[in-house]
Amino acid sequence: MPSQATLDAAPSRTTGYGARLDASDMSVDEAVATAAVFKALGDPARVRIVNLLATSEEPLCVCHLIEPLGLSQGTVSHHVKKLVDAGLLQRDQRGIWAWYSLNRTALGHLAALVGPEQEDA
Repeated sequence: MPSQATLDAAPSRTTGYGARLDASDMSVDEAVATAAVFKALGDPARVRIVNLLATSEEPLCVCHLIEPLGLSQGTVSHHVKKLVDAGLLQRDQRGIWAWYSLNRTALGHLAALVGPEQEDA
């Protein structure tokens, strides 16, 4: 999993998860890091979790995701853990409940993997 320092300080050739997809000299390590993020999003339930959190004004707990996804608590927890491990979600422990929100920095880096590189003005 990428460290928060890596996520916050990504050089233009990389996104914090590895090299941009249009990098001419992507290393094996960068390809592995990039593939891990796409793998975390490689399940429709995980994409829907990201969507539900992106459209929510507040963090959500797993109990809020069960009904919209139509999955069991254990399955939702499994998917959420994969997204947390990939750095795409943040987990906030509140008593016995864990609340999840999007890691907006990570999503910005994810967008940079496939989006055009921004020119410095």
